[in-house]
Amino acid sequence: MEHVNELIARTTPEQRSLAKKSCVAVACLALLSRFSVRGVLVGGLDVFRRVNLFLRWLRGETAESVAERKLASGEAWADFCDTLKAAGAALSYPGAPQDGRNQAEGHRYLTRLVRAGLACFMENADPRSPVLHRMLNETVKMFSDNPDNWYYTACVRGQYRYVITGKRNTIKYISFGATSGVYGRGAGMKTVGFVEGSELEMDAEGRFSIFVGPERSPDYKNWLQTNEECTGVYVRMTFGRKDAEVPSDLDIKRIGDTDGKPSPITAEAMVEALESTSGLVAGASFMFAKMSKQLSLHSNALPLYDPAVLNQAGGDPNILYHFSHWHLAADEALLVEVAPVECEYWNFQINNYWMESLDYRHFDINTNKFCAKYEKDGKLRIAVASQQPGPSVQNWLNTCGHLSGTMLFRWVKAKEDRNPSCRVVKFSEIAN
Repeated sequence: MEHVNELIARTTPEQRSLAKKSCVAVACLALLSRFSVRGVLVGGLDVFRRVNLFLRWLRGETAESVAERKLASGEAWADFCDTLKAAGAALSYPGAPQDGRNQAEGHRYLTRLVRAGLACFMENADPRSPVLHRMLNETVKMFSDNPDNWYYTACVRGQYRYVITGKRNTIKYISFGATSGVYGRGAGMKTVGFVEGSELEMDAEGRFSIFVGPERSPDYKNWLQTNEECTGVYVRMTFGRKDAEVPSDLDIKRIGDTDGKPSPITAEAMVEALESTSGLVAGASFMFAKMSKQLSLHSNALPLYDPAVLNQAGGDPNILYHFSHWHLAADEALLVEVAPVECEYWNFQINNYWMESLDYRHFDINTNKFCAKYEKDGKLRIAVASQQPGPSVQNWLNTCGHLSGTMLFRWVKAKEDRNPSCRVVKFSEIAN
């Protein structure tokens, strides 16, 4: 207590006034936060951050000097490891499967999140020299990643201006978004700007440029809006047939960047990379474990998922998502049937419980508008099963040995929404 009184005595009236205002703000935040568990957690973290910032100010410390001390003492690495250790509890979230196969995939999933985080927050984290890279791919998966998609992301900041240049080529669908936040942290990942491929002005060869910033630029025909909180841009490239289409050529540059070389890494940047990576692993794993539990409440059905919720998690506003859970016995199949609506593209896929797409490199776990086979009346009929359920089924999705998991049906730029019907049947019923 004497140490605290000594610190207070050394402060100026202006500093004490600011501290008082900060305490009032913290109290108001705590009052507002008490109405939800999420609010309490977010409010508590914000209180912790504010107090730490104030104490650093009193001690005359800077963010860089604090980071240097954390690295030299081992505190930063210990915090990183402790958060990763805590993330393991997501695999025991209520409702999560506890058998060996699902737990093995769950542990692999956590390591994949680590890889995704390090690629995003450490290796490609310089907003002064951004790099478009594939954060998700065939072996790094999350949040029902679409096997028909190539997902690109780049680190940007709202105070800078950028230009994305590219050539459309023959990819079926492409969209660009600007986001703020990170999965599982604070308010999540929000889309703050969006532009879709059909809206782009291109030359005769399909070349285009997009100005990325908070305001339009008279020098560019295309604009992706950002704001002060913007932390990244993303690109979705969607293939109708991967073996028949050429993906878009893309590049991003910061306006004013003269050499394109990244900045040297600093202690502050390293600490932030470790915190963001471990925060992604812990936050995303708990967020999606909770979501899988919620989806299991309407297992073997495909209702429309609230678009507003998914848009707060980086969803594409052009897509209607029918997100759910499936559960089958070894001798059962889930029949999904629908008369397709008029749309640019549709896709249906199955995942494991952790919302990772199943192994699409070696098994048929998804289909789409351009690959599926249709019934004579134009309707779509898909069977989800552990084995080919019978010769009458033209579209079989292989569960890869799983008896349960999550699933997602997407309508992209659809004229209307339509719920696919689902029913569980025995293999013998299909054969007959």
